[in-house]
Amino acid sequence: MKRFSLGSGARRPGLTAACLAAAATLAAPAFAATQIPVWVSLNAHNAEVFESLAKAYNRSQSDVQVDVRNFASPEALNQALDAAARDKKLPALAQLGDSHTLEEISQRPYVQPLYALQKSGPLKDIRWFVSSDNAFIHDPKGRLMAFPSMLEIPVMYYNQDAFKKAGLAPAAPQRTWIDLQGQLVSLANRGSRTCPLTSDLPVSINLENLAAVNNQLYASADNGLKAKGLPSFSFDLTYVRHLSLMISWVRAEIMTRPDAGVQSVRRFAQGECAVMMSGSSHIGAFNDQRKLNYAVTGLPYYPEVTKVPGNPFVSGAGLWVMKSAKPVTDAAAGFLGWLAQPEQAGRWYQQTGYLPVTQAAFKDTPAGFYKDLGQWHDLVAVYAGRSAVTGQGFRIHNYPAIRTRFQQILTAALDGQQPAVTALNLASTEGNRIARQR
Repeated sequence: MKRFSLGSGARRPGLTAACLAAAATLAAPAFAATQIPVWVSLNAHNAEVFESLAKAYNRSQSDVQVDVRNFASPEALNQALDAAARDKKLPALAQLGDSHTLEEISQRPYVQPLYALQKSGPLKDIRWFVSSDNAFIHDPKGRLMAFPSMLEIPVMYYNQDAFKKAGLAPAAPQRTWIDLQGQLVSLANRGSRTCPLTSDLPVSINLENLAAVNNQLYASADNGLKAKGLPSFSFDLTYVRHLSLMISWVRAEIMTRPDAGVQSVRRFAQGECAVMMSGSSHIGAFNDQRKLNYAVTGLPYYPEVTKVPGNPFVSGAGLWVMKSAKPVTDAAAGFLGWLAQPEQAGRWYQQTGYLPVTQAAFKDTPAGFYKDLGQWHDLVAVYAGRSAVTGQGFRIHNYPAIRTRFQQILTAALDGQQPAVTALNLASTEGNRIARQR
């Protein structure tokens, strides 16, 4: 077929400007697609999965065009969102972390709750996976405030090759802290000297989920979920014992000092670290590491405190719907409904490590998917059912600032600057002070 350019055609005798205008009118679409800007902050692997889903949705129809923008960090996304609100150029959907202060997000004038869009349309009859009694991105009535696509839990990753090299059988971590210590010593002496254990979630592992996994309350007033009474922190002997143990692990070099950046994740992915405690959202990226023979299990617990370990808190983020013109809101709801369909929801769950969005996504995942993932199936399954009070989540005013302060205090203690009891007394005092600031 001979191909003509507009430039060559314009030089042909008799081809007038009027003819060109008519041709352009005939070639143009009858209407423009509704644009749906979606802002996320995902690691490189998960961003690629999300963008591929968005492209598939764009190919599946012509009425809506989803445009994904991935930010380097949640903080960068929030800053851009504040600026967009001032300029009245908001995206249709934005990934926002609950941060255990749901009201801070829900009271922003430019967001609307997901449940408001569930009364009719593509989101009406979806059976969500995480139980409605879980406080994470659910309001006190159990209604979803955001699309639950980026929910995760902390897990213990382990390099099976490192365990085998150390002669540990079975090649998996012990679930109690003291028994894990013996394994870390063996790992350090037999091949994993530079990094037996690491973590990028110091506050989550050593404070928040130390409570949940040991079936204890993290804060008073049922972790701040009671309507009456302000929650407060009081870190008891269990915390003192645990932090003292962690300080000794850092001093003995069987644990690298936890960091809140990406260094720990990178080191584990490269096979340098034998054990890592981190969020489950790295599973998809780790599955792409051909030389990484890893699996997951639950966080450790203290059998002196609880006979059976509890379940860690759900964390992560959801896709929040921004207030927009009705055509944009309807189009955004349509895209979310498509993401919740079994094929897309299943793909998202299996390729990322986030908790399933829907019950169907979990139920339809083949058993073979879990073959090399250790306890991942069982760790996920419990979140479809009702949670114990100690594991439902927590709501504490100003918690992002509290978590930052807790991290500073933990870092100082793990550096040997303060004994555990002094650090924890300071943490409870500071946490209670910040929680009461207005």
